[in-house]
Amino acid sequence: MEMKGFGFLDMSSVFVIFLLCVWGCEFAVGKECTNSVDSWMQSHTLRFELLNSNNETLKNEVFSHYHLTPSDDAAWLNLLPRKILREEDEYEWSVMYRKMKHAGGGSEAPGGFLKEVSLHDVRLDPTSQHGKAQQTNLEYLLMLDSDSLLWSFRKTAGLATPGEPYDAKDSWEKPSGELRGHFVGHYLSASAMMWASTHNDTLKEKMSGIVSSLALCQNEIGSGYLSAFPTLEFDKLENITYVWAPYYTIHKILAGLFDQYTLAGNDQAFSMMKWMVEYFYKRIQNVISKYSIARHYMSLNEEAGGMNDILYKLYTITGDTKHLLLAHLFDKPCFLGLLAVKADDIAGYHTNTHIPIVIGAQKRYEITGEPLYKEMGIFFMDIVNSSHTYATGGSSVSEFWSAPKRLATTLVTENEESCVTYNMLKVSRTLFRWTKEPAYADFYERALTNGVLGIQRGTEPGVMIYMLPLGRGQSKAISYHGWGSPFDHFWCCYGTGIESFSKLGDSIYFEAEDETPGLYIIQYISSSLDWKSGEVVLNQTVDNINPWDPYLRITLIFSSTKGTGKSSTLNLRMPIWTDSDGAKVALNGQSLHPSAPGSFLPIANKWNHGDTVTLQLPISLRTEAIKDDRAEFASIQAILYGPVLLAAHTSGDWDLQTKSTDSLSDWITPIPSSYNSYLVSFSQEYENSTFALANVNQTIELDNFPEAGTAASVHATFRLILDDLSTKVSKAQDAIGKSVMLELFDLPGQVLGHQGKEKNLVIADSSYSKDKKVFRLVPGLDGNTASTSLESESDEGCFVYSTEFEVNAILKLGCNTESSNVGFNQAASFVMKSGISQYHPISFVAQGKDRNFLLQPLSSFMDEFYTPYLNITTV
Repeated sequence: MEMKGFGFLDMSSVFVIFLLCVWGCEFAVGKECTNSVDSWMQSHTLRFELLNSNNETLKNEVFSHYHLTPSDDAAWLNLLPRKILREEDEYEWSVMYRKMKHAGGGSEAPGGFLKEVSLHDVRLDPTSQHGKAQQTNLEYLLMLDSDSLLWSFRKTAGLATPGEPYDAKDSWEKPSGELRGHFVGHYLSASAMMWASTHNDTLKEKMSGIVSSLALCQNEIGSGYLSAFPTLEFDKLENITYVWAPYYTIHKILAGLFDQYTLAGNDQAFSMMKWMVEYFYKRIQNVISKYSIARHYMSLNEEAGGMNDILYKLYTITGDTKHLLLAHLFDKPCFLGLLAVKADDIAGYHTNTHIPIVIGAQKRYEITGEPLYKEMGIFFMDIVNSSHTYATGGSSVSEFWSAPKRLATTLVTENEESCVTYNMLKVSRTLFRWTKEPAYADFYERALTNGVLGIQRGTEPGVMIYMLPLGRGQSKAISYHGWGSPFDHFWCCYGTGIESFSKLGDSIYFEAEDETPGLYIIQYISSSLDWKSGEVVLNQTVDNINPWDPYLRITLIFSSTKGTGKSSTLNLRMPIWTDSDGAKVALNGQSLHPSAPGSFLPIANKWNHGDTVTLQLPISLRTEAIKDDRAEFASIQAILYGPVLLAAHTSGDWDLQTKSTDSLSDWITPIPSSYNSYLVSFSQEYENSTFALANVNQTIELDNFPEAGTAASVHATFRLILDDLSTKVSKAQDAIGKSVMLELFDLPGQVLGHQGKEKNLVIADSSYSKDKKVFRLVPGLDGNTASTSLESESDEGCFVYSTEFEVNAILKLGCNTESSNVGFNQAASFVMKSGISQYHPISFVAQGKDRNFLLQPLSSFMDEFYTPYLNITTV
């Protein structure tokens, strides 16, 4: 069937183009099928830096190579007629298309997929980790100024520009930025998802106002075009002149309008979207008519986001074959061809350019039923998960895939781009809907828990990271990008970040639309579901986990205004990390037999009001070797507790020698929650400054009093170890008058010690004389009721004191028999308060031959230094 408007080009010929690329991939695979410029310039980070550089010589040198090397697909497409296909050629290509299309099944859209549960029907528990993350993101969405977001759109449309743009030097939304407008597209999606998740009226009004303002911009331009940059960027793209990814931004805007329509019911947004697509349909038609389809693909020799995906989604609503054809024209044969022939050769490709292409291919399969596209998605997930994924569930190093099973030498600051994790979650949830395979749900849990929840800085709205460092002694605050700020960055990962935290409820529940309704619970997150097809409301409560009670406990309570719901089947995921031994399941108190880990437990019932299902899943520690098949890196391992990746508090040490790696409980022990009562920090004030007693580079001295969550806060926190172990305290002040040792928070097993009178304090291990490690907490020598002094147990009358009231002042043991010495008494007095740092509820100590490591979830770190992988060997 010929597609009106493109003349010679129909969907069968588009498919044949893909086939030729598949065959070509068997012989020639290039790493630059999306960018022909030097591969390092595919990195968003480096391209932003170059575009903002004043080094014109470097710019000219780099850009002189742009597009000189044709992409693989363009080279292969030169084999095809450039202008007109004869009728008989069209017929032959159509026959070839049908043969391939029917090779593995029919051409009808496949069925039997699990149905997504609407965000409108899911509510997160606001006290849960996920609920707090959602609330933090909601606050950020409400903080952003609409006029600032719209500024460049209005400027491009020639309208008045009230307010000020977000034009910070490093802002991707500044008026001179070539990706300006991308974040606004993300904002439309995120706000629609967040409104569906919360029904926040203020947000609804705000996002609707932005859509209306964008409509004014589109109407003023008059062609259907809508963007924050002029059409000149597309002129450059089609003229094969360097420009930074204009279709990437267009995808975000289209996706945002689509989400505003499907999630918020905004008909205006849908009309705007269709008008935009009509504009680009004509634009691409013009390129192909004037030059060739090869020229179109060459002009797409650039990151285009998920244009294919959003156009396939549009087609599912409109049924307009122009939308289907246009979606096909954004499939990237040069990359999909690799997956079609099942070649694990993705190393060197820019990750976030190509994952959206796979997401689009998955949507193509759902629409057309072409089995090849199903196999591509499955194969892609298999190779990424088996060869390119870290223990977090994320992948990429400096925005690229590295060599397969060679990850040990890629652990640096620039690992795991947040956008990559966001997109891989999309791939995995789609595969789960297709197959109901628990492995895809296990992956989703791992990546969400470790790769998404930790990209926010606590509950600070609008503070997120671009990359998640995975090297030795890294900090989220000291990577290349560090923490972003609410109004100054707007990186790509800010856009996907605000979406991620707006849709945390979208993959907890899935529906099976069978004769008997079914519900799959694949994530255990405290939440409620209004399950309309089951005619019940389900409340899921997940108890907080801790290492002293190694079980995940879930309670599911059904309620219904009708009293009784429909007969239906509840399918509970039995995670791969649990164990059948100790697992318990009960319906209304009656025990059921649990399924094996890595499967689903079906419970069929006609649910009544008050029906309760309880689930108890054992959680244990395990080590997981990094994906590297070189023998010399076999000892590089991550430590996980259930789905939670634990990282060690360390600024670089990673060697952990143990007596045995067989039984982890022999050398990894949990920290009781009561230990937080024993954490203290000591401070001194002088004039307008407050100082803390701290371990600064293995020297005990004064430092500026730090904020919680900072690297310095760890070094200024100590645990009181009472000399009389039978004594219990509920708060630190209860230890006044008692003998204690002061264990360094991030160095378990090492305590403060002294070397005698007027000598520096030291960090002492178990071999150090005990009498030089014990201090008595006594009322402060300065007479202040809030202060405390540290008297040596072995040298009565001698106290810890600071040599000066300034940063880097050394702490010593001093003896002063003159009680009237005001200066000494003040220097030996400290205010003791609860520790600045606190143990996370999931905390362990890993005991090694030379040192011990404090372990806690990677997602909980803010600015502190950490190491996610340890070099674990036996003595």
